[in-house]
Amino acid sequence: MATITAADVNKLRQTTGAGMMDCKKALVEAEGDFDKAIQILREKGQKVAANRSDRESSEGAAVAFINADKTKGAVITLNCETDFVGKNESFVSLAKQLVEKAINFSSKEEFLASSFEGNMTVAEKLIEQTGVIGEKIEIGGFEILEGAFVGSYVHVNKIAALTAISSVIADAETLTKDISMQVASMGADTLSYKDFDPAFVASELAARIAIIEKENEEAKRLGKTLKNVPKYISFSQLTEEVLKQAEEDAKAELKAEGKPEQIWDKIIPGKIQRFISDNTTLDQEKALLDQNFIKDDSKKVGDYVKGFNVEITGFKRVALG
Repeated sequence: MATITAADVNKLRQTTGAGMMDCKKALVEAEGDFDKAIQILREKGQKVAANRSDRESSEGAAVAFINADKTKGAVITLNCETDFVGKNESFVSLAKQLVEKAINFSSKEEFLASSFEGNMTVAEKLIEQTGVIGEKIEIGGFEILEGAFVGSYVHVNKIAALTAISSVIADAETLTKDISMQVASMGADTLSYKDFDPAFVASELAARIAIIEKENEEAKRLGKTLKNVPKYISFSQLTEEVLKQAEEDAKAELKAEGKPEQIWDKIIPGKIQRFISDNTTLDQEKALLDQNFIKDDSKKVGDYVKGFNVEITGFKRVALG
């Protein structure tokens, strides 16, 4: 029977991350053969992974990594089953180690198939850690972004975002962090309302009208205030004719209220702005530049970016849950 020393156990523990007793048992079973002990621990991970394959892995750590010249970034989520494991220092450390490798690949599939420290693939490492931790461990979100300058923001290890801009400027770090914070906080599917397909806008409007009308039926039955049924949800629908009619409606409203005509010019711009805000809800939800800026909601994100004389060329976001 091979003699198993504390140094042997510690070496296996450092290599695999497995617990002390698991490492000792694996070395005993392998009769001191280090490589065989690693294989035994991997097989244990495979069994645990198979047993937990249908478990939900909505907790974990979201992390980001930017290369040295700030031209490429990666964000990933390393998912697990419980918040307790997700906050564990060694788990977060593994996530950061993985995202530094992820930046070298263009897809999650390539990344998972790549080598991890020479003796296994990333996918095999995740299976091994499933056995070590006892929870389902997997890569959830995976995004890569390149640009003239790329910055990032991570919100309490739950959401990570990247932003790329068109050129390097003095305040590039500040701008890309602010916009990444916006992306992390508010989410967005596209850069501008101008990117929306008209058919998509029409289908979204129809869906929202259907929901509100159904809610209004219930509200009417209960004697509650009815919600306004929208005619528009994107600035792409607000043609010159629509805005002109909104202005005429505002004038008629002021006239009916008996407001002096000489002060209309001071009131109408505010009414038009409210009309636009009320009728661009899709833009505010899904178009980054058209959202209210979270650090100053008196302006749009697009207005904030204009002050830097650059353009946003891309953004990415990953989140747990």
